[in-house]
Amino acid sequence: MKMESGRSLIEVIGVLAIAGVMTAGIIATYNVMHKNQLRTVAQYQMQQLASDVKLLMEMGGDYSGVSVDYLVDAGALKDKNAPIGNEWFVRAEENGAAFSINLMGLANSDCQYFATLQPKWATRMIINGHESDASDACLTTGDNQISFIVK
Repeated sequence: MKMESGRSLIEVIGVLAIAGVMTAGIIATYNVMHKNQLRTVAQYQMQQLASDVKLLMEMGGDYSGVSVDYLVDAGALKDKNAPIGNEWFVRAEENGAAFSINLMGLANSDCQYFATLQPKWATRMIINGHESDASDACLTTGDNQISFIVK
């Protein structure tokens, strides 16, 4: 009787299935890690921006005239791109006594992350037009807006 040393089709399919499951798991893990990294970088950039705006504008007595364009021209920001979400803007609040960093077009998961984060550099947060400190103010759609108010 002749002995065959090859693999059967079932064994090859099994190996390919296992490789596919492992690849899907690795991709999912990478996506989660990438998303967490983007959030961390955005959080750091906004914290640094809040500090830079305070340094840049405090001497004048108020934050009137602050904007993303102004901050790019002053060198506090390298470009106009939002750190996370689709769009963002920075503007003076309350007669120049405070300013806000506003993120727009946030996904629900990003909105919930920042809502539960409660950054120490911001005095309060407004989520989708409502002053809130809970993630239940986030919309299920990808059109959330969070404003971080800094005094």
